[in-house]
Amino acid sequence: MAANTEMDEALDTFIAECRQLLEDMEVGLMRLDANLSDTEAVHAVFRAAHTIKGSAGLFGLEAVIAFTHELETLLSSVREGAATLDGIQVALLMRAGDQIARLIDDVEARQAHEERLLQQGAEIIDLLHGAGSTKAPLPALAAAPDVLKAEAGASERIGGSDLWHLSIRFGPGVLRDGFDPASFIRHLRTVGRVVHIVTLADRLPRLPDLDPETCHLGFELRLQSAASKAEIEAVFDFVLGDCELHILPPDSRVDDYLRLIEQVPDDRARLGEILVACGALTAAELELALAAQQRSGEAPPPLGRILVEEHTVPAEVVEGAIKHQQEQRQRQGVEAKLVRIHADKLDGLIDRVAELIIASASVGALAARNQDRALKEAMSKLSRLTEDVRDGAMRLRLVEIGDMFGRFRRVVRDVADELGKDIRLSIEGGETELDKTLVDRLADPLTHMIRNAVDHGIESPAMRLSAGKPAAGQLTLKASHLAGSILIEISDDGAGLHRDRILAKAVERGLLMEGTDLSDEQVWALIFEPGFSTAAQVSNLSGRGVGMDVVKRAVEALRGSIEIHSTPGQGTRFRIRLPLTLAIIDGFLLAVGQAHYVVPLASVLECVRLPAGAGGYLDLRGEVLPLIPVGPCFGVMTASARRQNVVVVDSIAGRAGLVVDQLKGEIQAVVKPLGPLMAGLPGLSGSTILGTGEVALMLDVASLIHQAAAGRLPGAGVDNARTSVPCL
Repeated sequence: MAANTEMDEALDTFIAECRQLLEDMEVGLMRLDANLSDTEAVHAVFRAAHTIKGSAGLFGLEAVIAFTHELETLLSSVREGAATLDGIQVALLMRAGDQIARLIDDVEARQAHEERLLQQGAEIIDLLHGAGSTKAPLPALAAAPDVLKAEAGASERIGGSDLWHLSIRFGPGVLRDGFDPASFIRHLRTVGRVVHIVTLADRLPRLPDLDPETCHLGFELRLQSAASKAEIEAVFDFVLGDCELHILPPDSRVDDYLRLIEQVPDDRARLGEILVACGALTAAELELALAAQQRSGEAPPPLGRILVEEHTVPAEVVEGAIKHQQEQRQRQGVEAKLVRIHADKLDGLIDRVAELIIASASVGALAARNQDRALKEAMSKLSRLTEDVRDGAMRLRLVEIGDMFGRFRRVVRDVADELGKDIRLSIEGGETELDKTLVDRLADPLTHMIRNAVDHGIESPAMRLSAGKPAAGQLTLKASHLAGSILIEISDDGAGLHRDRILAKAVERGLLMEGTDLSDEQVWALIFEPGFSTAAQVSNLSGRGVGMDVVKRAVEALRGSIEIHSTPGQGTRFRIRLPLTLAIIDGFLLAVGQAHYVVPLASVLECVRLPAGAGGYLDLRGEVLPLIPVGPCFGVMTASARRQNVVVVDSIAGRAGLVVDQLKGEIQAVVKPLGPLMAGLPGLSGSTILGTGEVALMLDVASLIHQAAAGRLPGAGVDNARTSVPCL
């Protein structure tokens, strides 16, 4: 049982890593879609496919292995320069990524793959191979030495540049040691075929100085062999200490070495070890190079430079090994700083911290009632530590929203291609951090809104040109922090919302009476009605009236709000405001009568006394500030004997003053959801438990201001003649 549990945990880790690798693959493919010559993107996609294939092998996932192997083969030929990618193949590679995701879904569900799914994979591979274009191999990476140029034609007829090149200078004592240089050349025939040889006599002395027992000869030769570099070097084992031997691999081997370098285990951290592990360098060559490096004095040159200058290893291979070394160190540095933790454990930690905050507040209230000075000092220190723990726990769940935004490049590309549109997606504020729970729950509503913008919002190229616009449409995703909330904007430069068409559809569906006068904001709000759609016909993308009402419910379920701004002929902008977190916030405690309320501290600008005789507005240093009496809004009787206070708040909906009886000060508020009876009530976003055990309601400032602007709050600084009852 324990073994099965460990295997399941390992498989879950593999699935999570595959999801991340598939995201990396898609990012690389989107880069390739924009620039087909982006070699780094090709490498990134190849590495992702290669890693998925290797990891799948540990679990015997044959379908995943077989499919990714085909992708790896294609991408490998592209990296080697034997094939090129075009737009069609990039699109097919995106489909291939989706296919891998579906295979992983089956693995996660612990179910066998359906034959239909496997057939889809085979069709994608067939299309990939059928759409491929090839080109001639790249030119040789290193030119032949001058001494061989005269015989280059003959060599190419025999095997071309796909030959080993050996350069050997025997030491002067070889003959005296009883070795015949020619015997080593003959022995080479046991590992391959010598197709070309040139004898070098440039070191021969003048005849009077010639010693018949001293060797002055050298050889340059070409060897056709499938042996490794180490096997070829072994032929010269007996004279390695008394000769200069350089073995340059064939051009085809250079690519092999580069591929092998990527597979070198992470425990090989040094450059020499990496080159030896991939076979580009022998142990003897490494020792000689290290010895030469040590002889260079106090400032020795890098090992890679020595190997290249001595013609021991091709420059391309050394560069590939150095790059692998740098990536490995960076990866190890990141892995050393990261710990993979299950989300449930983080949620449990947040819950415990929330309970700690409530308990701390309770002890603080007890200390204040008893007037125990020592206890109050201890509680002050405990509160600071609790706040630090809270902040640290919350940061664990924060992620950059740009990772989610990046996924929408694929959505825009696929939908635009299907509709025959040219649309550019621009992302701003991707570094903005947000609670991971919010990010995960935002993915689906944002996807629908982006698809709507591409389908409904942005016109076809012909229509845009006729309207004097560029043929390519612009879609922008933007995230930013605002007054303790996060603001997400989806905007396009399309035709804008059609007011008359929306009104006509609302009348047709019985949502409005003919001739009803509505503001633009009220008209735009109609698109959030269930089943509402202005599409002329049903398609794969629109027309069924399912979507925008779901979007609104999803945003409101996150204690957020959504508003629309649209200008005919210029475009539409959706603005979504969300809290930074769903768990714990810094709040400001207010009281009206016996009731307590909390507003996000980041929304509070200042607090002032309510002047005697003030009406629905307050002159705040020359600024007209509308007032919202909190008590009447929620049916609470105010303590009229007391002088009231105004809390000046700011939100996405503007500024206003909340009129309350008492200001209780800052607190750490643990946000609790409202029960079914109160969920969805305007002006409220949740509740919290105070240290005294009392319940305080969390105010949704933006919603309150919207309600006031719509005239639905009694006593607010607007024309509220239409409202005679509390908003609840």
